[in-house]
Amino acid sequence: MITLLSHLSHVEIATPDVEASVVFYEERLGLREVGRDGRKAYLRSWGDYTHHSVVISEGPEPALVEIGWRTTSPEALEEAARRVEEAGVAGEWSDSGPGRGRSYVFTGPWGHTIRLAWDIEQYRADDEHASVFPDRPEKRSSVAGAPRFLDHVTIAASDVKAFAKWHHDVLGFRIMAYTELDEAPITVFAVITTNEKSHDLGVVLDSSSRPGRINHYAFWVDTREELLIAADVLMENGTHIEYGPSIHGIGEQSFLYFRDPSGLRIEVNTGGYRNYVPDWEANTWKPSTGSNNLYRNGAMPMSMTESFPPDEGHPTATEEGIVPGTEEALLNPYGKHGQG
Repeated sequence: MITLLSHLSHVEIATPDVEASVVFYEERLGLREVGRDGRKAYLRSWGDYTHHSVVISEGPEPALVEIGWRTTSPEALEEAARRVEEAGVAGEWSDSGPGRGRSYVFTGPWGHTIRLAWDIEQYRADDEHASVFPDRPEKRSSVAGAPRFLDHVTIAASDVKAFAKWHHDVLGFRIMAYTELDEAPITVFAVITTNEKSHDLGVVLDSSSRPGRINHYAFWVDTREELLIAADVLMENGTHIEYGPSIHGIGEQSFLYFRDPSGLRIEVNTGGYRNYVPDWEANTWKPSTGSNNLYRNGAMPMSMTESFPPDEGHPTATEEGIVPGTEEALLNPYGKHGQG
């Protein structure tokens, strides 16, 4: 069977204040703006191989605009589009956008917009930004703890297992792990991947009335020491650390969570395992096994349950209307002993 997708290529987010977000990403995270297109700003990490990995566009509230995936070939792009339409989802072909050619755009069953493309511009640094190391697309950022590249996206959906299965059946994702409550057979989290990573797409249980929401997206740094430096730099410059540093149980990555100026959650992570098993069968973790926090000794703050855009009908997990039995999962969707 043809492998359709290669890797996560970009994420586009909305914010009420594009300029404030661009300043934050450049000065606090070490990303670099490489272009503008109307009210959209295109940014890249120093290790991204493509033109950009983050797009910041103007919108009334923090939100996910689209997730971009690169296919493994032109033929894989055509096949992926065919499978999406065969699954009953109507998309459209697009030739627009800096850094990419022809792409197929559709909105999945849970309201998330996805862009698939093969023809993506490989970044070539000018003399000012060229690295002395031939394999690096540009020289390392001068901001301490700056991420090397975009790592993954975690979205919110009303049916975690159905979301994972749809992406497996239609786009060929591997399902790597689930979290299920100890108290009831309710799946509250899953990780899926297009490659050897533990995940480049995560999904948390969502009880809101708004489709297409995002919980966070993540960048990669090379070492745990850099992650700790990033936490230090952020705190020294007035950015609150929402959760971490610690280590996930699922995936075994070291992690750190904080917010950008719009309130959208960002993760910086590193480490974790690589899994090359082609017929891997997903294990099911329980909160009691430490799916969220490897050490099982740190409770996730309730703020981590917030996804974006905010849902006015369910502003917190303690409001009435939550599905019975899932209150604990929504307060700590990766496990009562920590985050995964």
